[in-house]
Amino acid sequence: MFSKILIANRGDVALRVLRACKELNIKTVAIHSTADNDAMHVRLADESVCIGPPESSKSYLNIHAIITAAQLVGADAIHPGVGFLSENADFAEIVEAHNIVFIGPKPEHIRCMGDKIEAKITAKKLGIPLVPGSSGDIKNIVHAKAEAKIIGYPVLIKAASGGGGRGMKVAQSQDDLEEAFFSAKSESKAAFGDDRVYMERYLKNPRHIEVQILADKFGNTVHLGERDCSIQRRHQKVIEEAPSPAINKKTREYIGNIATKAVSKMGYLGLGTIEFLYENNEFFFIEMNTRLQVEHPITEAITGIDIVREQIMIASGLPLSFKQSDISINGHAIECRINAEHPETFIPSPGKISQFHSPGGMGVRVDACIYSGYIVPPNYDSLIAKLIIHGENRSHCILRLKQALKEIIIAPISTTIDLHKKILETKVMEDGSYDIRWLEEEFLS
Repeated sequence: MFSKILIANRGDVALRVLRACKELNIKTVAIHSTADNDAMHVRLADESVCIGPPESSKSYLNIHAIITAAQLVGADAIHPGVGFLSENADFAEIVEAHNIVFIGPKPEHIRCMGDKIEAKITAKKLGIPLVPGSSGDIKNIVHAKAEAKIIGYPVLIKAASGGGGRGMKVAQSQDDLEEAFFSAKSESKAAFGDDRVYMERYLKNPRHIEVQILADKFGNTVHLGERDCSIQRRHQKVIEEAPSPAINKKTREYIGNIATKAVSKMGYLGLGTIEFLYENNEFFFIEMNTRLQVEHPITEAITGIDIVREQIMIASGLPLSFKQSDISINGHAIECRINAEHPETFIPSPGKISQFHSPGGMGVRVDACIYSGYIVPPNYDSLIAKLIIHGENRSHCILRLKQALKEIIIAPISTTIDLHKKILETKVMEDGSYDIRWLEEEFLS
């Protein structure tokens, strides 16, 4: 087992990793920018190293500074957390080249799944169902028109690199195609430094279903069921729940088996999530995230498995502590992502938090990086807390969640708490009949 882990991240995910390390009796090192001098993960870590100014490019994305910090403190492993360098294959290779363990998958798997076109090609070879689309990147507008004719309108133009909805444009007909094609290429180039795009059939009303997997070096691979992440705004998840209200036990076993067989064929190591669009009882591969997910707590709630602890143990060379037959789904869990944003305009709301009260009671978990007196910096993602509720069934879970949303206080900055309250009162949320377009195109329109 590791003796000291450097946590190459910030916010609630850094705290989550820190807590898992403490349960394994592992020393922790927090890196931070000057904007995070007073962050909670910095306060609680055994050691901390300031690696640069607030700009991410000069701190949390500064590979040289992070490696230097790890060497300075004698860390024998680095946990990349979520975002930043967590899916950077070059970073993983550099970490390993310095005789430090990267707590994540093999660099070749990060690289393969980080390129959306290569990921689709790999998924097809592994037997994962795909959305009908182009076999590679679209070279020019003539090529785009030919592919669209084969696929059938509407079509979705997507960036080969990156994510978060950037570089994605819909063409409802050939009249829209040229603008969508060049707009997607331009946006992709600006966001990711790569203007390659590919094309898929545009599914009208799918759900976003993802399967959590774990794999060790001894050939043991398991899935922990699915999460439904369909409540989204601008391709960013707002509320997630597990299990999905649209999936039954038979379907869960079907897609779980596809996911585990695929990662076994890959020789995958560690934690990962295979994401699908689900429509008319069919699954279509979107991508594979080769890292810890923001929404992992809901899977932990319904399985009782500490995913981060298992991730660290796998990276240290230990086998999984359970088998597929040991896993059972217990009750229902929902996570609300609380952002420092205005609940209607979604304008970021950084600033000082004078009041913070965390809700309590059975089945209530809050993963947050904030405290009374904490100043939310304007430099990073606006996610400041995750409210995770577990209940004996979905109805019970929603009732607990409504009460928890009444109890939580974060003031005076604006947050999306009121948005979550309103969503919870809708008939669509009550019966679970939403899809990935519902929030943005119906509820918020």
